[in-house]
Amino acid sequence: MVNLELYRVFYVVAKCGSLTKAAEELYISQPAVSQAIKQLETQLGGKLFNRTHKGMELSETGGKQIFATVEKALKLFDDAESKYSELKDSATGVVRICASDTVSTHFLLPYIKEYHEKYPNVNLILQNGTSSETIEMLKNNKGDVGFVNLPIDDTDINLSNTVMQLHDTFVCSEKFKELVGGVVDLKRLQDYPLLMLELSTATRQAIVGFAHSQGIHLHPEIELASLELMTMLAKNGIGIACIPREFVKHELNEEKSLMEIKTNPALPTRAIGLALPKNANLTFAVKEFLKIISK
Repeated sequence: MVNLELYRVFYVVAKCGSLTKAAEELYISQPAVSQAIKQLETQLGGKLFNRTHKGMELSETGGKQIFATVEKALKLFDDAESKYSELKDSATGVVRICASDTVSTHFLLPYIKEYHEKYPNVNLILQNGTSSETIEMLKNNKGDVGFVNLPIDDTDINLSNTVMQLHDTFVCSEKFKELVGGVVDLKRLQDYPLLMLELSTATRQAIVGFAHSQGIHLHPEIELASLELMTMLAKNGIGIACIPREFVKHELNEEKSLMEIKTNPALPTRAIGLALPKNANLTFAVKEFLKIISK
């Protein structure tokens, strides 16, 4: 079997013309250099160097005959290592991001834009799903990064950190303006048409669970799968929407097409967390995406 390191020692000795200088360049001892040369000579069955008062010279019938070939071979190996290093430390390939449409629109969009501008050769795949669907995709190696509603109790994925705080609130059009301006007892909203997400979503379960803990039963008149559609219905006076404040900032502060209803008690703060497949060997492309998200 070819021992590449023996040939590397041979090459450095030949270039330096000295065992001492070769040892310094290779960061090994001089005896180790001598031993490597002897081992290679034994392996090849011939003398590679002549010792002279000037140092180490390649032998006519040994070292000089193989020097050019060894030099070429080492360069090919070095080029291969450099190429691998470039691939390892460059963002190429695919990053599969699992998140709901709402999270993608209201949180991820600027990060995706920044990442795509920085690493245009990476193919970003956005996969829509609820928190439970996102977790399943991560478990089954169908996603590289996931964004889920917290809390999550699942030891088969890695929760990295919280990336966004969510403040659920109630919003409405002018049709229900009598509820705006002060603080309304949360129980009072039971008598109004409510717009809420489907019961299967983590958002709805968190809101319903909190309301039940207060002895309040919030039954929506309309259930939806989309926060965007819920927002449109609320703007058109169809009902009062229960939605994270962060997702309707434009409608509340700029358009002023919606108004916030402050309640007592207020709905508890929730959060979106970043999840990764357990024991995943993250590619450079994924690591760079995580760096941008964590800024």
